[in-house]
Amino acid sequence: MAKLYFHYATMNAGKSTMLLQASYNYRERGMNTLLYTARFDDRAGAGRIGSRIGLDAQARTFAAETDLFEEIGEHQAHEITHCVFVDEAQFLTPGQVWQLARVADRLSIPVMCYGLRTDFQGNLFPGSQALLAIADDLREVRTICRCGRKASMVVRLGPDGKVAKEGAQVEIGGNDRYVSLCRRHWDEETGHWPAEDMVGFKGAGFEPR
Repeated sequence: MAKLYFHYATMNAGKSTMLLQASYNYRERGMNTLLYTARFDDRAGAGRIGSRIGLDAQARTFAAETDLFEEIGEHQAHEITHCVFVDEAQFLTPGQVWQLARVADRLSIPVMCYGLRTDFQGNLFPGSQALLAIADDLREVRTICRCGRKASMVVRLGPDGKVAKEGAQVEIGGNDRYVSLCRRHWDEETGHWPAEDMVGFKGAGFEPR
């Protein structure tokens, strides 16, 4: 039975490389794959998925209004599709995540989504939240913090090189503006839990560190 998969990680963990390698493995065995990426993400060129190690491939694009179930179904009617791959899956709408679930459930095509779990403020992206809720299989793609621990969070650097603490959730830019950190160092860098938020915890054994 086909499944909906969500491979999630922080920035620069190699998600796109994994996607391109997996698609290549299908095609090497004579199977057809369908690749998607966010329409407004043109860092590798319009309608292209690119990786930091130089791999890239042409892809279809999705915007908020794209009906992925309908589009993939029409493609399947003309050419058998053995797997659908979606890069930058955090930019899917919750409705599109359900469309991809229907691709797996009703068209019997596996769907492999790759994306970020949280933004630079530690908040879930809407697409990622929906994937975490309904995907059949969740797989964490791991990378490391500067301290050697698993990196699970990301910070965005502003023009002055300092950690940004506010701004739009979506901002397409160079990967060098994002730094993956473990939860502890993300907390220290962002000051996410100010001392005044600790009122009520003091005296109960909790102190800000």
